[in-house]
Amino acid sequence: MGRKIALWLLWAGFVTYILLLAPPIEQDGQKLAQLAQELATGAWAGLNPIILVLFNLVGIVLLTYSCLLFIDGRMQRVPVWPFVVASVATGVIGLLPYLALRETNQEFSGPKDILLNILDSRWAGMILSLSTVGLLIYGLAAGDWGDFVYQFQTSRFVHGMSLAFCLLCLLFPTLLGDDMARRKLNKPQVFWFVALVPLLGPLAYLCLRPPLPESTTALS
Repeated sequence: MGRKIALWLLWAGFVTYILLLAPPIEQDGQKLAQLAQELATGAWAGLNPIILVLFNLVGIVLLTYSCLLFIDGRMQRVPVWPFVVASVATGVIGLLPYLALRETNQEFSGPKDILLNILDSRWAGMILSLSTVGLLIYGLAAGDWGDFVYQFQTSRFVHGMSLAFCLLCLLFPTLLGDDMARRKLNKPQVFWFVALVPLLGPLAYLCLRPPLPESTTALS
């Protein structure tokens, strides 16, 4: 119960902060709309590479979550897919309610379907890891940090996206313990490595975790 209350308070606090306390939207509202449209449609020429990389890393983190979420959702009363869809548009705002509503469950029943086989594959982790390394190299080499700091301080969109990315990285352990238990991976050192190394720790876990055991018995 304490975990659920803490997650709901975090969700309410984040939404309140973004709406009321985050840096104001630029005076030119068209500039903000144009930035969001360019990021969403792939018209990336002229954008600060750091903002571009951050936008793509949010997507990678959500895919990393999905590699645990759909497996976890198999055993939950609350369906996971509406929250995953909501997170595509709103990031951590759409995902946090699921983390608060779900129950701790360390079991998995039934066969894995095509989607779960893909998400459970180490190849998924490797592809996400290689994409992340490429993005980080590009952002560090070509990014304008001065411009990013300015936009973080003045743009609600960039400010909120940056904080959402940080929250997504920090909240990954809320799913990690149950996923490890389903795989009979009783290694506390693995949990703490993944939990304490944001972004790269979860990706390493996806690449190295043992396959999820499954049964041939269909769910009732």
